[in-house]
Amino acid sequence: MSIYKKIAKVGSKYIGKPKLLKYGFNWSPMYRRSTAKITTVSKDLLTISIKLPISYKNKNYVNSIFGGSMFAAVDPIPMIQLMHLIGDDFVVWDKAAEIFFKRPAKENLYADFTFSLAEIDEIKKHVAQKKEYEIVKTTTLTNLDQSIVFCEIRKTIYIADKNFFKEKRNKKKLAHK
Repeated sequence: MSIYKKIAKVGSKYIGKPKLLKYGFNWSPMYRRSTAKITTVSKDLLTISIKLPISYKNKNYVNSIFGGSMFAAVDPIPMIQLMHLIGDDFVVWDKAAEIFFKRPAKENLYADFTFSLAEIDEIKKHVAQKKEYEIVKTTTLTNLDQSIVFCEIRKTIYIADKNFFKEKRNKKKLAHK
């Protein structure tokens, strides 16, 4: 079990998952380097919002926000959010990502990450039927009023039944011997 999972297990008992996700990300060295901050996490974990402020730490050669900072600000959230929403009986992995730059970002950026209860039910239903499933989540980085899109990131997330995933992995190990 990773240090982050251990902290999540213990911390969520004392301060609750929404606060734990917000402050855990914001204090985590891996996320701090993106220069973004989680601003809100809904009580049901279905919505997470971030702000990526423009600063000397993330400006590139042409004085706009470095694309790597944009990607890093978005990268871990959908997977970890989904892990907390569907529970420990599932394996959740990032499988692929695409980033599409729309225009240079010379102002603060914002993004919302949302799952609906219907989406969660659909994921669980597909995994129950097929044992594994993939979804694509699209996140846009925008200005504050969401009228300008600066960047779009599409993440492919793999979800599997935990027991199925272990068996599949063990079969691959045996095949390589």
